[in-house]
Amino acid sequence: MQDLFKQWTTYLAQGSEACAAVLIGLAVVEATVRSVLLFVRRSTADTTREAARLRLGQWLALGLEFELAADVLRTTITPTWNEIGQLAAIIVLRTALNYFLQKEIDKSSERAPNAAA
Repeated sequence: MQDLFKQWTTYLAQGSEACAAVLIGLAVVEATVRSVLLFVRRSTADTTREAARLRLGQWLALGLEFELAADVLRTTITPTWNEIGQLAAIIVLRTALNYFLQKEIDKSSERAPNAAA
């Protein structure tokens, strides 16, 4: 029974990482298309560039949340203290990255209405 639990937890962690990869990949494609369109149209409005950047940041933050979920799932099946410590360090780094990314997103979203006014 324990082996089955470990196997399913591993599958869930891998699925979460796959979701993160798909989300981040699609976000990069969308940001690239938006950037090319902004370049082709020669749009100089800071609000349109900021909107594209803000949207990419939001998707990256969501992708990081999926990665964090995968790390949490892995800690339930990690057998050694060394591996638990490594996963804890990864979780701290991803959480810090997500925190600062979210702060930047919030700051950008506050600036966006003021720039349009």
